[in-house]
Amino acid sequence: MTRTRGYGFSVVVVRVGELTAATGATVRALRYYEAAGLVVPRREPNGYRVYEPVAVRQVERIRALIGLGLTVEQTRPFVECLAGGGAEADECPSALAGYRRAIDELEERIARLSEQRDSLRASLAEATARIAAHRGVRRAPSRVVEPSALVGERMPELTLAAADGRRPRLDRFGPGRTVVFVYPMTGRPEGDMPAGWDTIPGARGCTAEACDFRDRIGELRAAGAARVYGLSAQSPAYQREVVHRLGLPYPLLADPRLTVADALGLPTFEADDMTLYRRLTLIVAGGVIEHVFHPIDEPAAHASRVLEWLAGRPGDDVSARSGSRR
Repeated sequence: MTRTRGYGFSVVVVRVGELTAATGATVRALRYYEAAGLVVPRREPNGYRVYEPVAVRQVERIRALIGLGLTVEQTRPFVECLAGGGAEADECPSALAGYRRAIDELEERIARLSEQRDSLRASLAEATARIAAHRGVRRAPSRVVEPSALVGERMPELTLAAADGRRPRLDRFGPGRTVVFVYPMTGRPEGDMPAGWDTIPGARGCTAEACDFRDRIGELRAAGAARVYGLSAQSPAYQREVVHRLGLPYPLLADPRLTVADALGLPTFEADDMTLYRRLTLIVAGGVIEHVFHPIDEPAAHASRVLEWLAGRPGDDVSARSGSRR
């Protein structure tokens, strides 16, 4: 507070710096309150702008009410109550009416937000139901086999859509070894992964795994992988987008109905009302599963493990492998 001289007496006033220090308001905010006519300064003969002491309480009240969601204009009856000599900013009838108006507006906003929330929930339920219907009625494969027991089994006589437009038959990939890495799902950069994805064991790392196979594709082929496929329960259109976005030099197979899981008993898990594959990799030769990688603890480095396995078997004659234990 500063005392200035009047005609034979002194007057207590508040300068700009004192007002900002006392209330935490910025000079810019004070100018805005002044422009709205809420806080009225006066000029001293020396040109300084000063305020009446009540301005401290007025600005404090404005800031407190704004913090409760009121607009600057909605604080007017409270400020005027103080300017009129009120002991409290909300003891005037106009201030009480201001409370009621603000509460009514909040109730309307809450109702609108509740409607929006309910609409979003309905859209989510519709989308998850549509995905479930697209994948079939069953939420999980009819049987589950220990992955290590798959060695020696024939691949099923199934045809899946590949992202490159082809439809390979799984038991007739062709001569040489085929690497099929099975994964849960990949997500887009803007984020579309199921709730709690990061807490699901083995779920994270699909994009990193796909990129590791991309970066090592030349080495894998040189080590004996005649072809590489990725396989998940995502749709053909989604797989095509992933191949394009990540620049993958190999196809992704789409199995939204989990037909391979049903045929081989591959493990799956549930996330956000979706049934997804658990991560594993099959080495296939002559239509027969030669080796299974499971579990896969480091997806981002998994292609290196596959490369090591292939490099350790350069002399194997895999072109004529056939037969089944079934």
